Amino acid sequence: MAIFRDHKSSPVEHDRSVEDRRRHRQLVQKSIKENLGDILSEESIIGQSKDKKIKIPIRGIKEYQFIYGKNVPSVGSGDGSEKKGQVIGKDKGGDGKGKKGAGNDEGEDIYETEITLEDVLSYIMEELELPDMDKRKISLIQTENGTKKSGYQRHGIKPRLAKKRTVIEKIKRKQGKIRAIKEIGTDEEIVRFPFKDDDLRYYKIKKTFKRECNAVILLIMDVSGSMDSTKKYLARSFFFILSQFIKRKYNNVEIAFVAHSTVAKEVNEFEFFHKVESGGTYISSGINKALEIIEKRYNPDNWNIYSFYVSDGDNWTEDNQRAVEAAKNLSNISNMFGYAEIMSGYYSTNIKEKLVREVKNSSFVAVSIKQKNELWLALKNMLKKDIVR
Repeated sequence: MAIFRDHKSSPVEHDRSVEDRRRHRQLVQKSIKENLGDILSEESIIGQSKDKKIKIPIRGIKEYQFIYGKNVPSVGSGDGSEKKGQVIGKDKGGDGKGKKGAGNDEGEDIYETEITLEDVLSYIMEELELPDMDKRKISLIQTENGTKKSGYQRHGIKPRLAKKRTVIEKIKRKQGKIRAIKEIGTDEEIVRFPFKDDDLRYYKIKKTFKRECNAVILLIMDVSGSMDSTKKYLARSFFFILSQFIKRKYNNVEIAFVAHSTVAKEVNEFEFFHKVESGGTYISSGINKALEIIEKRYNPDNWNIYSFYVSDGDNWTEDNQRAVEAAKNLSNISNMFGYAEIMSGYYSTNIKEKLVREVKNSSFVAVSIKQKNELWLALKNMLKKDIVR
């Protein structure tokens, strides 16, 4: 479709490049959002700084336009006598036997643009949010939010010099001197009136605070032998994006990391994302370790508690009921308990189905990630805005 614009006298309105730049930005944003699933599932982003460059494929933009051809009958047009299903014209491509040779049509323009990990996280923040963040009203605290100007003072640092106020002080001093000369009755003339130290005024800075909620995020990951390298890097990618989102979005949030096989340990962030373990799986050990951490450090009456667990669902049958009971206990004290099952195989029991069937608390959310491009969808399902639980 063609777009016709009236001529405008304003040079800004007549600048066609403004519209082109706007459409280009829209195309870049659309491509980033379409490729978020692939970006977030790449292990190479784990532990990287916010300045890490990521390449995004962008399809070229072409304006719709009129094409003027020769005024002769065309293969693709009919005269009105055609019947339904009738083929009009013949394909000029190929060898006439149903086989097509090399094409000679113009290809679609595709190029790559680079964005930073910081840009990716900005797009993520637009669509994710921790639900029920104000559930524990008693946990509201004041955190430092920044500074603001609050009056003037005679001493300070140069960046805080209040120039307008300084000029006013100088004018006041000059007017005072002029009045004094008139009262004395002398003929003194003021030729030059420089600034003095007494004229200088600096902004007085006051700290500002905002009220926020206490919140703790518990990240629990299965690192047993059944979690092969593909599953582990998907789990780490899930948790890396989640932890970055939390750190950027909320100022007063603590994060605890738990890794488990048959035995669970609380680890630091580096060990969580890089340490490799093996062995069997007791899902209950990871959840119970989270409950132990909460009991010691995070009173549910004073803290908003969010728990996220990632596993492939492979668990010893003898531990299934213990895992269900532990999940119930964690759901009861959490604003949200999210369980993500990654690339589950064919096991004798499916722990996700068992959890969904037996954990009735509305704070429990379970998702499946069958392939890496479903990672972003799983995160959105867990943390989408305006979610009702």
